[in-house]
Amino acid sequence: MTCVQRNWVAVAAMLGCLAVQPAMAAGDTAGEVDVTPSQLRFVTVVPAQLTTFSVDQQAVGNTDFNQDQTVPVSPPYQGRILQVLVSAGQDVHKGQVLFSIDSPDLVQAESTLLSSAATLEVTNAALKRAKLLYAAQGMAQKDYQQAVADQQTAEAAYKAAVDAVRIFGKTDAQMAEVVKNRRIDSAMPVRSPVDGRVVSRNAAPGMLVQPGATPAPLVVADLRTKWLVAMLPESEMPLAHLGQTVDVRLMAYPGEVFHGKINFISPAVDPNTHRVTLRAEIKDPGNRIAPQMLATFVLHTGKVMRSIGIPFDGVVREGNGTMTAWVTPDRRHFYRRNVTLGMDQNGLHQVLSGLQPGELVATDGALFLSNAFALGDK
Repeated sequence: MTCVQRNWVAVAAMLGCLAVQPAMAAGDTAGEVDVTPSQLRFVTVVPAQLTTFSVDQQAVGNTDFNQDQTVPVSPPYQGRILQVLVSAGQDVHKGQVLFSIDSPDLVQAESTLLSSAATLEVTNAALKRAKLLYAAQGMAQKDYQQAVADQQTAEAAYKAAVDAVRIFGKTDAQMAEVVKNRRIDSAMPVRSPVDGRVVSRNAAPGMLVQPGATPAPLVVADLRTKWLVAMLPESEMPLAHLGQTVDVRLMAYPGEVFHGKINFISPAVDPNTHRVTLRAEIKDPGNRIAPQMLATFVLHTGKVMRSIGIPFDGVVREGNGTMTAWVTPDRRHFYRRNVTLGMDQNGLHQVLSGLQPGELVATDGALFLSNAFALGDK
């Protein structure tokens, strides 16, 4: 026989020999159970004590990506997609090439780069010859100054062309290769602006894309934080403020609490639902929270109240829906008492009425006392 089976046998034996009598104590409901000293070891008795309960507000919401860290990636210029280098769900780092496009604007910019590079080469050679002639007094000063001006103009034009091509994502090495080989490369790389994960891909080779188009070819999100978006009744709006702590519970992770802080309160109330939108940021370094998960959150208002608190096991829900506790004056006679409950916090029921501080209440074993009374009353 296992330990659990032996415990159930012991409890059953206890219930079988409990004496059940009509209620005797004033203020108690109809129900009294007497126990012997040997049976009392199956029942834990504690005094009802005043406990501090935080006055918190609960609401329901859902999770979402941190939109402040979610970036739609589009090319700065129109073009046709040549190659997509990443897939949805793939982690990427800042500066990584995500896809490339065939851009007519890039072709024009590189053409300007080639012509300005050629002009700079010619003016550099002309200036070199002019220096030699001017030093040998074989050139007039005005001609020498003109050669200097032409070289400076060509150099400025070349630098402007380089900056124009750099906007398209080309590196200095790639631009040097274009100038060296006199070959235009129309493939424009589009890089990731942040570290994160590709959460949406709407790109395919051959697709025509342009800046600002929706949906964006790719969306990259930093998944280390998530948002909780919830709706709070407008009557409870004064309870919320920026920076306030919230505890979040998700159906996917029962018993686990995620912590966050409110970073946005809508300045307007929805005229249809008369609710205000709250948003809290939750740290999620392990990327366990998926968007659109159903979530409940507790808003800590900072207000507290003193009430009697008894453990969850000390309260029994009766068949008619009432909540009862078992009170004893002498640890032998137990009387059933109707109680009114409030909040549940830290494993305790808040008792609003039905108990007085200092009264002895059964916790572990309260359910067995209730079952014993029900069996003896039949």
